[in-house]
Amino acid sequence: MHKLQDILEARDFIRNKTDYRPTVGMILGSGLGTLADEIANPFIIPYSEIPHFAKSEAVGHANELVIGQLMGKTVVAMKGRFHYYEGFSLDEVTFPVRVMKALGVEDLIITNACGAVNTSFNPGDLMLITDHINLVGTNPLIGPNNSELGTRFPDVSQVYNLNLRHIASQVAQEQNIVLQQGVYAWWSGPAYETPAEIRMIRTLGADAVGMSTVPEALVATHGNMRVLGISCLTNMACGILDQPLSHSEVIEVAALVREKFVKLVKETISRM
Repeated sequence: MHKLQDILEARDFIRNKTDYRPTVGMILGSGLGTLADEIANPFIIPYSEIPHFAKSEAVGHANELVIGQLMGKTVVAMKGRFHYYEGFSLDEVTFPVRVMKALGVEDLIITNACGAVNTSFNPGDLMLITDHINLVGTNPLIGPNNSELGTRFPDVSQVYNLNLRHIASQVAQEQNIVLQQGVYAWWSGPAYETPAEIRMIRTLGADAVGMSTVPEALVATHGNMRVLGISCLTNMACGILDQPLSHSEVIEVAALVREKFVKLVKETISRM
C-alpha cells in the first residue's frame, strides 16, 4: 500500500508548480495521448520530475502530466501510463491515481487501447467498460491498509460509475458514435493472449482484453473516486482472424479513431 507521505510529497510538488486545482483526471492509453493536446493553457510536468513517480518506456506514451482547462473544467491528464508488464509494482502503476485524489480529483476517466473478444465488435469501435475481470491473480490493494486512503474491503459492485456511463452513452448517441458496452478483462502481458486463452476469456464473459486499467480503477474505487472507463478496440483478439497481432496495428487504429474519441470524451467532461 502507498505511503501517505509519498503521496503528499508528490501532491505538494505539483501544487507548488501550478495554481490549477483539478477535479477531473484522465489516464490516456496507447495512441490516445492527443486528447491532452486539447487542454487549454496547459502546464506540463515530466514524470521524471515528480517525486516517487515511475517512468514508463511503453511505446506510444509521452510520460508527462498535463494540467489545465478543458470544457470548463480543470483537468489533469496522464499522457502515458505505467504497466505491470514493464516490471513496475502495482503500487508504482497506481501511485498517480492516489496523487490525483490528493490533488482533489473526484472523477477519473481511464482509457486504453485493447483487443476485441466479442466477435460482434469491430476494430475502431469504442467500448464503454461496464465491469471487469481480473485475470492477473494479484491486486493493487494487497498489503497493509491505510484507512486514510480507503476502507480495508472496498465494495466493487459498481467500479465503473453508472451516472458517468449514462452521460457518455447519451453523448455518443448525439454524436452518432458507435459506443459498444462490455466487460474488460485484465491480462498481464506483455505477450498477447493465445487463441486458447481468448476462448477462455470469452467463456468467462469478457468482451475485450487489455493490459491495463483494472489496477487504476480498483485504486480509484478504494479512494472513493467516480470512474469512467473507455476502451478503443484496436484489433480482434488472437484467433478470431487468421492474422498475427502487432503493437504498430494498435497505435495505427487508435490514431484512426482519435477524432471521435476526443469528441466523445470532451463533451462527456463538459456534462460531468
